Formats: sequence, structure tokens, C-alpha cells
Amino acid sequence: MDRVIGSRIMLDDYDDLYAMEFMDCISDLLELEGVQRLSEYFQHCSTTRLQHSINVAYYNYRICKFLHFDYKSAARAGLLHDLFYYDWTTEKTPERHTFYHPKEALKNALEMTDINAIEADAIAKHMWPMCFGIPKYKESYVITLTDKYCAVMEVCQQLKFRIKSHFN
Repeated sequence: MDRVIGSRIMLDDYDDLYAMEFMDCISDLLELEGVQRLSEYFQHCSTTRLQHSINVAYYNYRICKFLHFDYKSAARAGLLHDLFYYDWTTEKTPERHTFYHPKEALKNALEMTDINAIEADAIAKHMWPMCFGIPKYKESYVITLTDKYCAVMEVCQQLKFRIKSHFN
């Protein structure tokens, strides 16, 4: 977890204001065992769920900071938005994964730490408009976009690697 996919920012660069402020927003959550467990699951291609969540958290932070939204809540929601512990590509869930995993992530987040209304709404509705529930906060709309953007970046990174290795 040295950097965010698609970014030149090194997250452990103590001279970088963005990196330090971002890490200050999420460092307490990163220390939680339940959050660290996300490194055991893959999300998109070879990107772990933890790396994906950090990617979403960072872009939420940057966009919301730029727009003068609650960037701390946005970063924290981004880190917790996929807080579930199953392989969504193979395991059956009580309902479609698209609808089920935001509820599961919110339940797990609430069991693990205190979250505010913005964080809860963003976690629960990050799959909008593909699932029910219109986001209540502007930060919740941002996460719906950054989650999709990060998924595309993660898949493209893997495709780039495969194409590169094919021609070498």
C-alpha cells in the first residue's frame, strides 16, 4: 500500500501534504484487524479489496477536498465501502451481490467502529444507481463515481500488465 493506483502520490511521503492529510483521515481505520483482512480478498483482477478500498478512499478524499465537501467522512467511507468477507465472484449471497454487499459492509463497519451519517449513507448507497436508495449526501454521490473509476483503473492496470508481458 505504497501508492494509489493511477496516482503518483506515495502514501508514506511525510513531505507530501495530501498524503499526510489523507492518512490522518483513515489511519485509525487502517489499524483495525477487520480492515486489514480485506487484503485476503481480490476485488478486481489482481487488486486486493484493501487496495481497492484505499484507492476509492484516496480519490474520495481528493475530490471532496477540492469541492469543499466533508473530505474526512468521504475518505473514511471509501475505506469501509467494501467491508465484506467473501469472494463475490464465486460465493452465493442471500440476494445479488450488487444489492447485498453495501448492506453487509455497513453492518460490518457499524460493528467495528463509530461512523457518522455521511459515512453510513455513502457505504450503504455506493452502488447507486444500480441498487435502491438515492444518496442523501453529496459525498455519497462522489463515492458512486470514484468506486466505478477505481474499478476501471484496476482492470486497465491488469490489462496493461498482460499486454506488456505478452509482447516481452
